[in-house]
Formats: sequence, C-alpha cells, structure tokens
Amino acid sequence: MTAKVNVGLIGAGRIGRVHAETLSYRIPAANLVAVADVFEASAQKCATDFQIPSYTTNPQDIFNNKDIDVVVICSSTDTHAAFMVDAANAGKHIFCEKPIALDLAQIDQALSAVANAGVKLQLGFNRRFDRNFKAARDLVAAGKIGQPHIVRITSRDPAPPPAEYVKVSGGIFLDMTIHDFDMARFLINSEVEEIYATGGVLVDPAIGAAGDIDTAVITLRYANGAIGTIDNSRKAIFGYDQRVEVFGSAGNVVVSNNAPNTAVLSDATGVHASLPYYFFLERYMDAYVAEMIAFIEAVTGNTEPPVTGIDGRIPVVMGLAAWKSYRENRPVTLSEIS
Repeated sequence: MTAKVNVGLIGAGRIGRVHAETLSYRIPAANLVAVADVFEASAQKCATDFQIPSYTTNPQDIFNNKDIDVVVICSSTDTHAAFMVDAANAGKHIFCEKPIALDLAQIDQALSAVANAGVKLQLGFNRRFDRNFKAARDLVAAGKIGQPHIVRITSRDPAPPPAEYVKVSGGIFLDMTIHDFDMARFLINSEVEEIYATGGVLVDPAIGAAGDIDTAVITLRYANGAIGTIDNSRKAIFGYDQRVEVFGSAGNVVVSNNAPNTAVLSDATGVHASLPYYFFLERYMDAYVAEMIAFIEAVTGNTEPPVTGIDGRIPVVMGLAAWKSYRENRPVTLSEIS
C-alpha cells in the first residue's frame, strides 16, 4: 500500500457527508477520489462540496475502479452486506457503518468474503473513539477501579425518528441500542452472556404502531460476573443524553454529558448550566474523525483495524437476544441466538 490511499465513498447522506469532509480535509494520507449515491443530486452535491473528482449513481463504478484502494460504505443498512462482499471481491479494504446487516446469515457471508479476500474491515462504532468513553475504558483496563461489578449506560435521543424509519431499521435494539451493546463490551474486558429486556411505547404511539418500542431498560450479565444496565429513550427533552459509569471493587469511573460550554452560573434562583449537545453529530464529531483516522492508519500501516468484523457481529446478536427477551418476557442467553 502506498502512503496515499485512494478512497471511494458509497452513500452521500448525512453520515456519508461527515466522512467525506473528514477524508477530504482532515487526513493527509487519504485521497477521496469518487462518491456514489443512487440519488444523482446527492452524489453531485457531495462531490462539489468536498472537491471529489468523480461522482456516480452506480456503486459498481466504485468497485470496478482499479485505482481505488478503500471503500467507505455509508449507504442504507439493507445494502451493507452486499456492498461488503462486492468490495472484498474487488480486493478493496472496507470501512462500513453499522450494522453489517440485520440477519446473521448475511453478516456471516459478508465476513467470510472479507476473510477470504484478506482485506481489512473496520465497523463504524464511533463511540469507542470518543475521548471520554475511551478514557473510562483505559482506566478500567489499567485496574484503577479494581474488578468491575456494575456497568451503567444511558443513551437517550433528543427526538424520536419517523415511524417509517423504524419499520426498516430493525427497531430500537438494532438501530439505537446497538451502540450501547458495543459500548457494554468496550468498557470492560468481558463478554455479555445473558440479556433481559423490557420496554414500552411512552413517547410516540406511531412507533408502537410500526412494531417498535421507544423506551427500554436492558439488564446484562457478563461472563466475569459483572452486571450491566442500559436505559434508552427516543426522547429526552433536554438534549442528547449520553452517559456511562463503571463501578468496581476499588473505585468508580463516570462519564457525564458533553455540553457547548462548562460554565456554571449560581444565583438566587438556583444553579444553571448549559444543556447537553442536542444532536449526535455535535456530540460525536471528533469521534467520527478519530475513527476514520484509525482506519486509514490501519490500511497504510498494515495493522489490524481497531473495530473488527466480530465486533460488528456480536452487537447484532445482542440486539436479536434483546428482542427475543422482550417478546418472551424472560432472560435470553446469547448462545440461544444462532
């Protein structure tokens, strides 16, 4: 691999544009040469905005371009697995947004193609690259809190998605909690063995009518004996609520919400501070940049990407276990999910 990596981007939507900006302006080793989107206007605008030399409505043009070394997949979830297979068969390294697919057989087929081709794959679990969450993980790994006993993860969106989205997203456990399932694995060096999920429709009846829930609490039992909880809501009126805590035998580490500033005003009426960031792009923009830098460095340095295909598969297993637990009202072991 040369020092300069030629990149093709598939998907010029919201997250595709985030990665386009990073690849175009923030990573000297990356050369974003082409973008594909089924909507020509989106592809053209992305190419214009980020000075990308070529755009197309046919993703196969990306795979067929022999000058492209790396493919970044930011298209709709239902296309991820097939595009991963196409990229692997074309001998191109792959960065893919989560999830790989909602079906384990499709995931396994895609991972098999990647392994057979010998190309690198990184999954887009950007929260691992948030400096605060990473600091918490590093403190736990260094033994600063002793043996982990309790993991607590809060993840609440500021506003619910459209019902049309949840009809195809896999539902809350696979489009939202999947990040928290990954964080549950990331924070401590142990796998989750059992999940119990409960929830309801407390925010938007249209979400319930679409077959989803909008409020959930999930209990996790780890292989090392630790216990975890995840709580989710589709609507936190005060902003994007993202917090974690790991409690152990020798201490505790807590990550609170990020805000536009940390100034606190105290006066006769109370103590006042800024609300958390409202939008996920504001909260995690630095993490999106950091994850792409890590991927390009893995390609140029011929090292293992920090978020692997297995890291992409296990949170989907956890999401499927959560749905099974919710529907059957019982704890479900991950081993029950084939």
